[in-house]
Amino acid sequence: MTDHDRPASEAGDSDPTSAGPPGEEAERSTRVSEETVESVVRQQLSKALGGKRGMAEAAAPTLVFTGSYLATQELKLALVLGGTAALLLAVVRVLQRSSVQFVVNSLLGIGIAAIFALRSGDAEDAFLPGIIYNAVYAAVLILTIAIRWPAVGLLIGSVTGDPTGWRDNPAVVRLSSRLTWLLVLPCVLRVVVQYPLWIAAKTGAADTFALLGLAKIGMGWPVQVASLAAMVWLLARGRTPMGPGGGLGAASADPERQRDD
Repeated sequence: MTDHDRPASEAGDSDPTSAGPPGEEAERSTRVSEETVESVVRQQLSKALGGKRGMAEAAAPTLVFTGSYLATQELKLALVLGGTAALLLAVVRVLQRSSVQFVVNSLLGIGIAAIFALRSGDAEDAFLPGIIYNAVYAAVLILTIAIRWPAVGLLIGSVTGDPTGWRDNPAVVRLSSRLTWLLVLPCVLRVVVQYPLWIAAKTGAADTFALLGLAKIGMGWPVQVASLAAMVWLLARGRTPMGPGGGLGAASADPERQRDD
């Protein structure tokens, strides 16, 4: 029988170039299966944090604004100095040809804060957008949990290339819900602490402007890092392996994981 007469499947099997070296396919499958939800989340959280420099760039404009206003009691001057700090950080990033993502976030933040504060003439209103943002963000995250489409699960789906496959595994849905609750917690804490301080300053019940500034800085990246550390701890308790091709279907095969759940 000639090659032309053989079935296509047999001809393909006899082609030495159609398959990789012995064991290569198994090794590739093993590498993929060893990937976990933990590794995916760690990678995404690392990008979100931006390292020590990203944290400093996020806090610097607020620190300059708060310190300037406390020293001068001049709202416009304090806002200008805070915005200038963010702009200088952006210029340095551009000159170094590095990512300006976190500086842009700072610029947007100080810009929105300036709009609120200048409209009312009250310096404490510069902190109101952050309080509103955290309240809305927490509400949205809680909604994703309530409808069983937790935000962390959506993140995992976007990374693995299968936006909905993770929902086929109840263990992964539960894990994603727990991780999403850990994202909700910092937002709720910020609102619970900062809103009463803002009310006190707004009504004149107490001079809490300095405390507002300290709370915004102290409850920014430090609280976020603590939340992410809790996420990593939760993930480390029971690894959730991803199946071949990046799917999450293999998670239910882990007996220890099932016992933890």
